[in-house]
Amino acid sequence: MATKVFVPRLGEGVDEVTVSKWLKQVGDSVKELEPLLEVNTDKVDTEIPAPASGVILKIEMQEGQVGKVGQLLAVIGEAGELVNSEQLTVESKKESKVEGQRSEPKPETLDLRPATNSHTNLGFISPVVAKIAAEYGVDLRQVAGSGLNGRITKNDVLAFIPSQKSKVEGQNVQRSTFQPANLKLDTSVHDTLVKHTTMRKSIAAHMIESKHTSPHVLTVMEADMSRVVKHRAHNKSVFERDGVNLTFTAYFMTAMVAGLKAYPLANSSWSDEGVILRKDINLGMAVSLGEDGLIVPVIKGADNLSLLAMARSINDLANRARTKKLQPDDVKGGTFTLTNHGTSGSLFAFPVINQPQSGILGIGAMQKRVVVIDDAIAIRPMVYMSFVFDHRILDGASADAFLMKVKETLENWS
Repeated sequence: MATKVFVPRLGEGVDEVTVSKWLKQVGDSVKELEPLLEVNTDKVDTEIPAPASGVILKIEMQEGQVGKVGQLLAVIGEAGELVNSEQLTVESKKESKVEGQRSEPKPETLDLRPATNSHTNLGFISPVVAKIAAEYGVDLRQVAGSGLNGRITKNDVLAFIPSQKSKVEGQNVQRSTFQPANLKLDTSVHDTLVKHTTMRKSIAAHMIESKHTSPHVLTVMEADMSRVVKHRAHNKSVFERDGVNLTFTAYFMTAMVAGLKAYPLANSSWSDEGVILRKDINLGMAVSLGEDGLIVPVIKGADNLSLLAMARSINDLANRARTKKLQPDDVKGGTFTLTNHGTSGSLFAFPVINQPQSGILGIGAMQKRVVVIDDAIAIRPMVYMSFVFDHRILDGASADAFLMKVKETLENWS
């Protein structure tokens, strides 16, 4: 008997996914729980296992398509088994509707119809789609929906943006918003077009949103890592016996916790009503995925972790990020972010704030440099720390106070 594969619910509030890559094709054999395909949501690529053993009889949703929770992805059965395509499609839609009535809350519907054309019906528009459309000045009536029943998805809007022309007169839209469309690129037959991945589009939209949201300000300090280097050398083998790789990232994360505890304003978010001070300290850490981009998994409750527990959490999240084992909940809820750009040799940088956080700390490459200590020349392992903060929340003095606490924690490590 054929087994249907549906879009699973991957986390709270995750209502749809994008098919990134099929790992099996029609006619291929598959074993139960063997990875069947990869889907993307919230910049997380997640493998979907096969619910049963058999042969792939039908693939209903192609790569790049957006599917709603409960929608049919594929059919697994016995070799030679016939599949009634029309019947399966109808059944999947019915089951999706029943599933939605049983377990999903009624979605928030936003009426984006302009007053001058009140008879235009856009159907359900998600808050994410509405926000992107408002940010780029996109008229959703011009966007063709590829979602269920013609619903406009986030990817539909992102794909439409490059074709949108800038309308400066009478609109509060910056020309830079539509820069790709305004620039006439000189190309030749020798050039190669590399299509944007779903993750790259998501990163691009998030970075533009951040730069348009927060006034970014950079402050830089230098930290002497002598005590940290000595502590790590004495404890690395001890941590390894517990199966933990003690990296410098664990020290930076722990020092950030000390800074956020001492200056809670750095662990906050902006709202029109006031600054929201976050009770929990949930630290995000940027993990490079090579050419695929980067992702920011979050260590929840970082203020409750010892150095050993911090290092173990960092190892776990980094490994799962690189092997595409993260879940959507693993990248949510961050209150402050660390990016260790020094791993590629960079000394200092100007990172982009991970919204809606108040700041992001960049750590440069550690180098032995000549410094003056007590009027004597010495050689010390030094790092530059680049703190980019939201100037709506933090001023220079408060931002520097936070960064100084991080610096002092590292330099006085015991």
